[in-house]
Amino acid sequence: MSAACGCEHESAAPAGEEHEEAERPWWRDRGIMVPVLSGVAFLVGLILEWSGLEIPALVLFWAGLLLGASTFTPGAIRKLFKGKLGIGLLMTISAIGAVVLGYVEEAAALAFLYSIAEALEDKAMDRARGGLRALLKLVPETATVLQGGNAVQVQARELMVGQVMVVRPGERIATDGIVRSGRSSLDTSAITGESIPVEVQPGDVVSAGAINSAGALEVETTAAGTDNSLTTIVELVEKAQTEKGERARLADRIARPLVPGVLILAALVAIIGSLLGDPEVWITRALVVLVAASPCALAISVPLTVVAAIGAASKFGVIIKSGAVFERFGTVRHVAVDKTGTLTRNEPVVTAVLTTNGVTEVQALAWAAALEQHSTHPLASAITAAASGTPAAADVTEQAGHGIDGTVDGSRITVGSPRWLDAGDLVERVATLEEQGMTVVIVHRDGSPVAAIGVRDELRPEVSDVVRTLTGQGVGVTMLTGDNARTARALAAQAGISAVRAELRPEDKATAIAELSKAGPVAMIGDGINDAPALASADVGIAMGATGSDAAIESADVAFTGHDLRLIPRAFDHARRGRRIINQNIILSLLIITALLPLALFGVLGLAAVVLVHEVAEVIVILNGLRAARTPRLES
Repeated sequence: MSAACGCEHESAAPAGEEHEEAERPWWRDRGIMVPVLSGVAFLVGLILEWSGLEIPALVLFWAGLLLGASTFTPGAIRKLFKGKLGIGLLMTISAIGAVVLGYVEEAAALAFLYSIAEALEDKAMDRARGGLRALLKLVPETATVLQGGNAVQVQARELMVGQVMVVRPGERIATDGIVRSGRSSLDTSAITGESIPVEVQPGDVVSAGAINSAGALEVETTAAGTDNSLTTIVELVEKAQTEKGERARLADRIARPLVPGVLILAALVAIIGSLLGDPEVWITRALVVLVAASPCALAISVPLTVVAAIGAASKFGVIIKSGAVFERFGTVRHVAVDKTGTLTRNEPVVTAVLTTNGVTEVQALAWAAALEQHSTHPLASAITAAASGTPAAADVTEQAGHGIDGTVDGSRITVGSPRWLDAGDLVERVATLEEQGMTVVIVHRDGSPVAAIGVRDELRPEVSDVVRTLTGQGVGVTMLTGDNARTARALAAQAGISAVRAELRPEDKATAIAELSKAGPVAMIGDGINDAPALASADVGIAMGATGSDAAIESADVAFTGHDLRLIPRAFDHARRGRRIINQNIILSLLIITALLPLALFGVLGLAAVVLVHEVAEVIVILNGLRAARTPRLES
């Protein structure tokens, strides 16, 4: 419940109780039934009044008033004692004043309509969070583990790191782990939004919630049953729901001075009007002014929309860390994209080997592999995999960002970037390979260039379509990469990206983001540690793959749980739509106040009419805000 509305619940229920509350039928929910009973009493009272039974009607009006007021008056009084003024206080004062003036029927209407609007907000918030709670249901209640060679069923929440789970076809994986035996395909659509099954084999990492589609797997757990990638996603979204975006703070800034301002205005209307005219008329108008200027619709509509939108985004694999981020997301008009692992598959393979001085391709690959097997560089595994044999290497040293050297078969072998090692007679052919989109490493033997190895990381198949879609949405795209300019330009041309900044160090990427930001809000998309500075400096940092680099995820504002780049335009479309709904609700809420205030002040509308218009409009902005819970479809 929004604090600004003066009807907040002062202590949150435990997670389990909150879940039970969400699952409880509405007719067993006190938060719904009390306002409903208030409304029934009020409506029956109207019928009796129209039938001429005034005493029974008055009794029912009082019952409706007390029932409705019980949902917001106690909280308003508690806040008052703490020195806080809320909209619930305005409603309480209005109801008391109406009773004092003999308008019990209008007071009952006010109490009923306000209480039912607040109850609808509660249910709307629950509905908006429903998708988040549904994520937790992706984890099975039990799991099968191997203990002493026997398969034993245990509670999923009791799983610990290092246990071996047996996951049969059709079962969900209970927590994160690494496949130790078996081969299969996993359906991860509920987690990542990717519809294509993921093939897994021994050594592959698997995530909680994925469905094993084919063969049986033995998975060694790398996370506890209560602390895995799925629970982390839920925690991120829950954190986002507690943080208000910039527009929500705007709503608070409007509401904060408005409440005491309305109290002062009402007091002035009552005092000055009573001095110049009929006190009863002007005191009544003062009460109507209190109700007319209540900004509850404004305070409810923005956070509700943000919560609904963030919860919906989590359903298709986009985790937004805060409401402020969601609102900025909708303003982005330029995207900077890392190349390796984001635009490309991050699975480099050797595609060309150039040699000189009588050296064979087999020798060149063997020498390079002898050193690269000691390296963690992404290209090392490609070279090692391409070599038919790998001799031993001694005295191996690696210089980050340059290359690696060591002794192989009595010769000093050095492998590194053309920016560090001279290509010699191969320089023109190396340039040709780079123009074809390959990353080239040079091999030196005893100080002389003997080979060049071309490695290419292929673009993801959806890249060109995604770039066209972003361009159609009015979003510019720039590639940022540490790779050489020729390779970067070749891959960018294949992707349809015209703006390329290459040969960048991590700090250079952050500088590039700062320059791009001068023209407007910029999002940065990356997945590695080297992207962390740029992700942190961007208006919106997006980490690809929630199981990627911890540094990237911590630095980012948004995390994609999968690697399907089609999530990018889908997420932008969702954020822009949510922002439009936020703008609509802010404008509508302010128009309500602006229109009702003078009508109330000059007596055009009475208390009952103002209450009805105000609360019906509040329901409208709630329903409008819930539209943000709809998710855009992923185009195939």
